[in-house]
Amino acid sequence: MKARLKTLGAEVSSLGSDRAKALIKLAQTGLDCLSIPEVCHLSHDLAKGYSLAIFSRLRAAQQALTQARERLATAQTSHPGSVQTQRAQAMVDTHAAEVQRWQDVRSAYRTPLATLSLILPPWNLLDSVRPTSTEVERRLRAEVTALETLMATHGLPAKDDTLAKVRKQLAGVSALIDFWWQRVERDGEDMALGSSWTHWVDALLLPMMSWQEPLSRTRCPGQKAQLALALQAMQEEFARHPCTGRLGPEVLAAGKGWAADHAKAFQRASSAVEGRNGSLSQMQHNHRGLPKRHYPVWTVLHNFDCRASDGTTPASRFFRRGFPDLFENV
Repeated sequence: MKARLKTLGAEVSSLGSDRAKALIKLAQTGLDCLSIPEVCHLSHDLAKGYSLAIFSRLRAAQQALTQARERLATAQTSHPGSVQTQRAQAMVDTHAAEVQRWQDVRSAYRTPLATLSLILPPWNLLDSVRPTSTEVERRLRAEVTALETLMATHGLPAKDDTLAKVRKQLAGVSALIDFWWQRVERDGEDMALGSSWTHWVDALLLPMMSWQEPLSRTRCPGQKAQLALALQAMQEEFARHPCTGRLGPEVLAAGKGWAADHAKAFQRASSAVEGRNGSLSQMQHNHRGLPKRHYPVWTVLHNFDCRASDGTTPASRFFRRGFPDLFENV
């Protein structure tokens, strides 16, 4: 790997991965870079630890409610207004309350998982203020503690091993914030900007382009709405700032491109490979194995025909040059 990186004239600044010991060692002693825990794996650990316990109880409550309603319908048909009918109605009300309880628990359980993702960008969502890694770690720990309290309050089994594993990764995930800002500041020093321009870049240009990046990928309606509001407020403030009006269209476009590149470099997940691996893993599970000849085909499809929102493919982004259309070329 070092020989190939030398050939490409590239260096690795950070490596996002799961907590496999070999990958941590590769980052720390092989590539001499920062090892960042994979955020998707961290969220998945929390979901895997508690989702089954919550959803199994919700499903059992829903089944009990369905059965109670069937008994009520039977009693109303055969003995309308009787004591038996009243008891059946009381059972329906009891099971309906139990279903509502577990639905509320499910909603409350999903909130910390969604908040984890919104805490991790290099700006606070509500005010676009730059946080430190220490502040981010403290907020992450508070969300994990809230989740633990929720489980204990409703009598769900404790998952001490899962929580310990997650808490162990929070400092590493939060370290990406300061690391990313160090890279931005180093690039800013090369441009030798004045104090007013530096504030314009740090407080307006970078956060505006950084909110655009996750907004284009997020599919959750709630998160998308929050990101859209933050982006709209930042765009309005950006347009009103005097520094914005002093730049020509070409210079402004170049500045936005520079900020967008840094926004894309805030890498919290190894999705470039995890997306393909996850897809192949699911196919393996469904079809009980894939023919070996399919693997190179899927590799080519992923690298040369899987297109981002800007129309680029993984191959064109990595090698920084264009390639012929895959299917036309074939």
